[in-house]
Amino acid sequence: MARFRVLGPVFALFGTMAPIEAAKAQVMVDVSKITCDQYITQRITHSQTVNVWLSGFYAGRRNNPIVDTQALNRNANRVSRFCESHRDMTLLDAVEAATK
Repeated sequence: MARFRVLGPVFALFGTMAPIEAAKAQVMVDVSKITCDQYITQRITHSQTVNVWLSGFYAGRRNNPIVDTQALNRNANRVSRFCESHRDMTLLDAVEAATK
């Protein structure tokens, strides 16, 4: 009987965690459709994740397995400045143009 008193709260805790885990929604972003305007006005909800994805995407094209966080921030700033004057351009095209 004492065993149930100890384990009861543990099972109750795990029982309440399952719905919380199930409630997490997946967010899918089609980066090819993001415009500069959406990027700089932060209408995309996961802009830092998009920045990291872009960095990895272009590093993969160069076969470069290194993550340079300072370069990631510099490039994100460069792309943001470029997008200020090219709001209708897609983000991928802006990255290509701004980081040449």
